[in-house]
Amino acid sequence: MFRRTWGLAKSSMTVIRLDRELLVLPVLNAVAAIIFALLLWLVASGLGADLSGNSDSGGQGLIVIAIFGLLGMNVINTFFKGALVAGAHERFTGGDPTIGSSLSGASARLHRLLPWALMATTVGIILSIIERQGGQLGRIARGIFDMAWGVITFLIVPVVMFDDLGPVAGLKRSGQLLRTSWGENLTAQVGFGLFSFALAIPGILLVVLGSSSGIWALIVIGVLAVMFAAVVAAALNGIFQTALYLYVTTGEAPSGFGEQQLSSSFNQS
Repeated sequence: MFRRTWGLAKSSMTVIRLDRELLVLPVLNAVAAIIFALLLWLVASGLGADLSGNSDSGGQGLIVIAIFGLLGMNVINTFFKGALVAGAHERFTGGDPTIGSSLSGASARLHRLLPWALMATTVGIILSIIERQGGQLGRIARGIFDMAWGVITFLIVPVVMFDDLGPVAGLKRSGQLLRTSWGENLTAQVGFGLFSFALAIPGILLVVLGSSSGIWALIVIGVLAVMFAAVVAAALNGIFQTALYLYVTTGEAPSGFGEQQLSSSFNQS
């Protein structure tokens, strides 16, 4: 499995080598999320909201802020995922993407990305309520649903952008594409998760070593290494999802991806 995933990752890496600008998009995503979190905290503090949750009113205020924060984070993450997918799509279709063209591609489909972010937030909130109210059974149900949700929504961002569909129709379309291309194999999803973790291992070891020895330089380098691994992993995953979308909708492997690689990871049924 890891060898197959490594082949897919190398194919995705060819796109990054051609368009290193795509690595900037996950960084911008993280920066935007941090800025949003700080602004949300400043606004809540300025309005005098009790963020401790000790009182009934404070608890209600905390819930409202948490919902708004979750929605904002989902919007930011979805937008930049759309920008990454737009850049990869531009490369696969013969273009030369830039940061500007990638962001413009996502902006042009903002009317599709925003409803999807809202739907994903709503589903997440409902699942959190079920998990909290259901105890152990609720946690098990949440875990099962999360796995199924990840499968169904694997291609949702390329679908809502390039098929120009709303969230409900896009969800159905994403599930349909996976039924015709996935069969019984989730090798790529599991493999990319393991690959992402493998990329982060050196940084994690540096953080542990720095913490145990008290060397702050090692901790800083380790954190930066983990952050870089997360950026690369996000870019590789977005590129692969775009390649898979093009493969299952056109029947042709994008440039840089062999058809055998794609069909062996997502078996045609």
